[in-house]
Amino acid sequence: MRESLVAILVTVVSVLGAIQQVKSHKDQPLSGIAIHKITFDLNEKAYVKASPTVLGSNGQHSELVLVQYSSPKPSDDDWIGVFSPADFNASTCPGDNKMVQPPLLCSAPVKFQYANFSNPRYTNTGTGSLKLQLINQRSDFSFALFSGGLLNPKLVAISNKVAFENTNAPVYPRLALGKEWDEMTVTWTSGYGLNLAEPVVEWGVKGGELKLSPAGTLTFGRNSMCGAPARTVGWRDPGYIHTAFLKDLWPNSKYTYRVGHRLSNGALIWSKEYHFKSSPFPGQSSLQQVVIFGDMGKAEVDGSNEYNDFQRASLNTTKQLIKDLKKTDAVFHIGDICYANGYLSQWDQFIAQIEPIASTVPYMIASGNHERDWPNSGSLYQGLDSGGECGVPAETMFYVPAQNRAKVWYSSDYGMFRFCVADTEHDWREGTEQYNFIEHCLASVDRKKQPWLIFLAHRVLGYSSTSFYAEEGSFAEPMGRDSLQKLWQKYKVDIAVYGHAHNYERTCPVYQSVCTSHEKSNYKGLLNGTIHVVAGGGGAGLAEFSDLQPNWSLFRDYDYGFVKLTAFDHSNLRFEYKKSSDGRVHDSFTISRDYRDILACAVDSCPATTLAS
Repeated sequence: MRESLVAILVTVVSVLGAIQQVKSHKDQPLSGIAIHKITFDLNEKAYVKASPTVLGSNGQHSELVLVQYSSPKPSDDDWIGVFSPADFNASTCPGDNKMVQPPLLCSAPVKFQYANFSNPRYTNTGTGSLKLQLINQRSDFSFALFSGGLLNPKLVAISNKVAFENTNAPVYPRLALGKEWDEMTVTWTSGYGLNLAEPVVEWGVKGGELKLSPAGTLTFGRNSMCGAPARTVGWRDPGYIHTAFLKDLWPNSKYTYRVGHRLSNGALIWSKEYHFKSSPFPGQSSLQQVVIFGDMGKAEVDGSNEYNDFQRASLNTTKQLIKDLKKTDAVFHIGDICYANGYLSQWDQFIAQIEPIASTVPYMIASGNHERDWPNSGSLYQGLDSGGECGVPAETMFYVPAQNRAKVWYSSDYGMFRFCVADTEHDWREGTEQYNFIEHCLASVDRKKQPWLIFLAHRVLGYSSTSFYAEEGSFAEPMGRDSLQKLWQKYKVDIAVYGHAHNYERTCPVYQSVCTSHEKSNYKGLLNGTIHVVAGGGGAGLAEFSDLQPNWSLFRDYDYGFVKLTAFDHSNLRFEYKKSSDGRVHDSFTISRDYRDILACAVDSCPATTLAS
């Protein structure tokens, strides 16, 4: 076993010398592990042992593994790397590394942890142990002990392999609203290609007759990535992504479902049973509660260091969303979803983290810079923030009811709400395809039935006093509101919510940088402007505010949190900002009005003249 693994690693090192070195995104500490500098210090007295060797025997898709290790020459910078597939080898080292500089990882670990993390006497005893949580990612795992820190690693020992009992199992279902109000989509991931099994969903009204529906299957290859590290060191096979469309649903009804696969011999492999509540009919009056946030990311409950604590707060946000799940009808995660930044294993980690939420309520996404941006790939911005993903994993892993899933703009109706979701990584300015969509989305809603009109986008197209926007002088994305504010005003958008700036901020009802109301918490009648909210504190590292707080900025919070909209009926809406640390409300307001208030003219919201005049 040891000899074969050493031979594999020797091959890795020999290939590395011929590959141009690369540099990955600054937010990805995985790229700081300089495996291209690996040397060997294998010692018969050193070992790594992992147990149990078979995971998921009771059907679970995450499990703690005990990793025990010993080194004859322990030091504070020794570390354990988790690799999957277990045989990381030279076949994962193509030479397409033009966009970045060192360090280069031939096969990036899924995560890592320092050997002394839970063993303060490790440097004295040379022995230690870790409990690391693994999730089912369609392959086996191995654990490697390195000395020399992250920049000059020396391989000391490699463990036995561990694997889930069924590595192909259907996992991590995520719901999304369909293109019609009476449709719910369910997407899941597995290791079953169509040559092995047919994907199916068994579903029905709770307590009623169940039916089987087929699912479509997608995947993508390394060549679908636009650059490194996604195309090189961060590449990992995404498995198969299946989506089924559950149609003709009864409004506001409880359904059960499970996802699975029919094998060629007729046998069926099933997930556990899940449940969801279908959407109300557009305009239906019932209690409707929607959560919105951006820029959450992911983190490891076992304390692993793959992100250097950049997104530790995402666990708090996830915990609060789960805690409040019975009072949540839908979630909108408006961009910067998991910050994989080209390390594709992290997408599995993210969908596993949100599974309790996304398997129960629709989990809708918007496109952010960390999903989409890459030079010469069609994105409006030419940065490297996607790590070479150029939108492919996000657009495949999650369903959105867009006409073209590569252009992530769409409308969603949920009862009394109309959500118009923009894609800030594509041009939104006047005369573009997206601008026309936004106007149609805002103009086509019947406000008698759906009085609450909400605009969502990742980058701040409205108003923000975050320092990097203040330094631009625009207090928003440059050119952000130049074209759109006349649409928000004309169609009387109630609230616009953004991410990108990692903090919380709320404006007054505002138009052309002027408050249209001096009320701060209880709005009655016509707003005369739109309330703009930044909710980018989902979990990624916080962003400072400028020293100057403009007149239109009512409330600012340098902390993590999310917002919640509650429509009680056609006349009353409550807005709440909750902190991820405690789930308590730290800012709120209400809107109370009648349909005639929506019809009333405000500045630039009605024609200048009519035949009557």
